[in-house]
Amino acid sequence: MLIVREVFTAKPGQASKLAKLFKKGFGGDPNVRVMTDMVGNYNTVIVEMPVNSLAEFEKQMEEYKSGKPDPKMDPKVAEEMSKYTEMYLTGRREIFQIVE
Repeated sequence: MLIVREVFTAKPGQASKLAKLFKKGFGGDPNVRVMTDMVGNYNTVIVEMPVNSLAEFEKQMEEYKSGKPDPKMDPKVAEEMSKYTEMYLTGRREIFQIVE
């Protein structure tokens, strides 16, 4: 099992909006967590999700890059999500293996 963590530094005044947008977009998945900073770098928004393998994650990324809308997502939410890149300055991805 892996944890994929997407870490964003939002533009000033955009962190809570970005977090709410991600919550709305991924709200149907109980395994996805959206977090914001309390201590540390300001304007940090993190989306964290479990995946079973790198192959599963790669498949998700291919689906995302295809540009096809997620059939599980409301079309209005999908339209809102298409503008998330305007809300952040930088981002990075972290992938962790869970030690069992």
